[in-house]
Amino acid sequence: MIFGGTAILFLAMSLSALWHLRWLGRLPSLDTLTPPDGTRSQDTGPIRCSVVIAARDEEARIEGTIRHLLVQRGVEAEFIVVDDRSADRTGEILRRIAQEDARLKVQRVEVLPDGWLGKCHACHVGATAATGDWILFTDADCWLKPDVIERAVRVAEREVADHVTLVPGTVLESRATRGWHLLFLTSLLGWFSGVNRDRPKSYVGIGAFNLVRAEAYRQCGGYETLRLTVVDDIKLGLLLRRAGKRSRGYLGVDDVECHWGTTVGNMVKIMEKNYFAALDFRLGLVVAGSLAVTGVLGILVTGLLSGTLAGVAAGISPFFLAVPAGILARRVGWAWPCALFVPLMIPVFLYALFNSTYTALRQGGIRWRDTFYPLSILRAGNVK
Repeated sequence: MIFGGTAILFLAMSLSALWHLRWLGRLPSLDTLTPPDGTRSQDTGPIRCSVVIAARDEEARIEGTIRHLLVQRGVEAEFIVVDDRSADRTGEILRRIAQEDARLKVQRVEVLPDGWLGKCHACHVGATAATGDWILFTDADCWLKPDVIERAVRVAEREVADHVTLVPGTVLESRATRGWHLLFLTSLLGWFSGVNRDRPKSYVGIGAFNLVRAEAYRQCGGYETLRLTVVDDIKLGLLLRRAGKRSRGYLGVDDVECHWGTTVGNMVKIMEKNYFAALDFRLGLVVAGSLAVTGVLGILVTGLLSGTLAGVAAGISPFFLAVPAGILARRVGWAWPCALFVPLMIPVFLYALFNSTYTALRQGGIRWRDTFYPLSILRAGNVK
């Protein structure tokens, strides 16, 4: 009975993922978004967008990011980079590029005010200076295709949406790391499906590409409300949903590429500050979820060792997840065998959650970009 129930659980998860996959695709091409007469669906003049980046000690990547942004076409763009207390050459590089192109505006934060996370404050500073009709929040290590902002705005206009977010593609060589990324994408399917179907309580946001109508951003409270929220990108989507705004989400693939986490170990380390925060620092939820997953993993191992048909069927049932993951792999341009690593990443995901929780509790808070934030303050200021 237990073995059969476990197999049914993974089958149900896979079928659910396949259903949600219907609602997650790539950002439409410009050709499909342009009417035959070449006009926009809401032709109210040129697209004016302010691109906001919070940067701290990004000398290795910031120039490539900015150079990719400066070739955006189809929009009247300004690029606001907030140098958040960098101790390396980030500010020097930005000032040099700003001398070449007046569209780049550099702001420097010398001291972080009390009651703010560094990134949230930098995004707030950048958004306050924004003059565009749209604000794009992106990261200092992301590369954007030259037409992606125009396409995202046109999609928003077509869908009558105030928010468009893209989950970034990644440049990964290891099949195991691709398996991690595919499991991560699979875990987001319900979120993206929900916003794309306008489900009332659904929301999502990805820091690599969060494009929001400026008016909607200000109406929902923006980063001033999110000042102590670690997973600020996701919670921006929550604020917009609460304000009655419509969101749309897509796969970024090569439209938005994020250069981080080249190994599974890197991914676990990167997620150290995120996973406990994503559960709103609720230890009880972490414990309950961890016990449940550990119990299921125990059943899988017991099943494989039992030698019975039911036990072996239960033991291999996680590979049902390779079917939706294989479809995702093809959509992001990877060979489908990467999906076979997805079931093997489930224990790693559990470890990443445990590591995130344990580290935060042991430290009494989160260390993010060389700044320590006490857990008591994060819990008190977290947007739920």
